[in-house]
Amino acid sequence: MNNNYDAQVKEAVAKFETLVRGQLERVERINAAADFVDYASLDKLIIGVCGGDGIGPVITNAAQTVLEKLLADKVAAGKVEFRIIDGLTIENRVAVNKAIPDDVLDELKKCHVILKGPTTTPRAGDPWPNIESANVAMRKELDLFANVRPVKVPEQGIDWTFFRENTEGSYAVGSNGQHITDDLAMDFCVTTTEGTNRIARLAFEFAKNNKKDRVSIITKANVIKTTDGKFLRICEEMSKEYPDITTDEWFIDILTAKLIDEKRRRDFKVFILPNLYGDIITDEAAEFQGGVGTAGSANIGKRYAMFEAIHGSAPRMMKEGRGIYADPCSMLRASVMLLNHVGFNAEADRLEKALDFCMYTDKKYTVTGRDTGATCETFVNYVIENL
Repeated sequence: MNNNYDAQVKEAVAKFETLVRGQLERVERINAAADFVDYASLDKLIIGVCGGDGIGPVITNAAQTVLEKLLADKVAAGKVEFRIIDGLTIENRVAVNKAIPDDVLDELKKCHVILKGPTTTPRAGDPWPNIESANVAMRKELDLFANVRPVKVPEQGIDWTFFRENTEGSYAVGSNGQHITDDLAMDFCVTTTEGTNRIARLAFEFAKNNKKDRVSIITKANVIKTTDGKFLRICEEMSKEYPDITTDEWFIDILTAKLIDEKRRRDFKVFILPNLYGDIITDEAAEFQGGVGTAGSANIGKRYAMFEAIHGSAPRMMKEGRGIYADPCSMLRASVMLLNHVGFNAEADRLEKALDFCMYTDKKYTVTGRDTGATCETFVNYVIENL
């Protein structure tokens, strides 16, 4: 090795040691975490509503309107409270140079579940500093380890539920990669035993409780042998506790192909995936349902849960004055998941049936994101009429 690299190597090793120590501390925290919240035992359920930025406030406010309609009796009885949490805009986050401002995080932690709109994440060339994604930061801060994304297209035989690990993998230290020299940059992938155990357990329990007879484990363990290999081994070991469920394994590249195979895709039911693969494949899956604008997402932890759209904040739509035409379906699907998560299953069923009717059966109004379709407000009122 060129001795001129000695200083860079020592600096990189010191930074890596800091990262490793931080991850070991995180392992201790997740190993010591308490069990899941029992929502039925709460005197009052607090639902935080955090609009984010771009089209986020438009579609989040729309979803809040529907939830307030469905839960009006519970709100009147003091059993449910909605709390508006502002301050997660890109401007506020940049002003304090944090993914989530401290005062906003404090308010989020006072809630039991959160309905969150999309937030802008700066990219190279944007007029913002390179702050971490608010989504990634929230998942870490609230330990929202499971990202759950359902995709249904009944006429095509598609009924998929993805359990994406949310706090580890390639995103665990995604903002802390190292520029070793001008010619070399490195990022890191993280897999822990408990981090994988808990996402696998959640997926298999979901399959068992919802009479899903197949769970597919998705990795690239043939190449990423250490971290993906560990993920695969732990999931396979977990599968032995569920002998009535067929478990198979797929590499992410071939799975991507099989999801567009009309004969094979009907066989899939439940998926367990590391973070990066889950992020990519669920966007592909959402296209079958009508695009990412139609898909909701749950972020589940033991103490907190957050529900959101799977798409971004669409700043171009706002810049072009098309915000009123933003599609609220993603946030309404997320609201169905929120209601089910806290045990309001009857209300969730009403909303899901109304959405299915409005989106796929009646189609009186269609949201296109432009003046060629309905406004967000018109579509939401249409859904409310059909609750």
